[in-house]
Amino acid sequence: MKTAMRIAQFELERLLEEHERTKSLYVRIHGDHLIIGRREPFAPDGTLVDDDRVRLTRLSVSSYGLSVRRHTGQWERTPFSGSMKEMVETIQTFMQHLVASYA
Repeated sequence: MKTAMRIAQFELERLLEEHERTKSLYVRIHGDHLIIGRREPFAPDGTLVDDDRVRLTRLSVSSYGLSVRRHTGQWERTPFSGSMKEMVETIQTFMQHLVASYA
């Protein structure tokens, strides 16, 4: 399973890099989740800090569910699910404000 998630991580990074809006996002693995975020200068000295934004949860070999991180730090499921490519398109279309840089 770890190898499958590592392959999924590389594929997701490739899909995100193809588009300007999502180009500088990071992807990390947490269990069956691919966490997508952006490094932002939140520290008082301007140090970049990881800021998780959205999450893809593996539902099957080729299907993922999309969740968003709330201001409380909790993850909230959305009604979106599908292939990884479809979820990246959904993020770029409907959730671009969530993955945009704050700077």
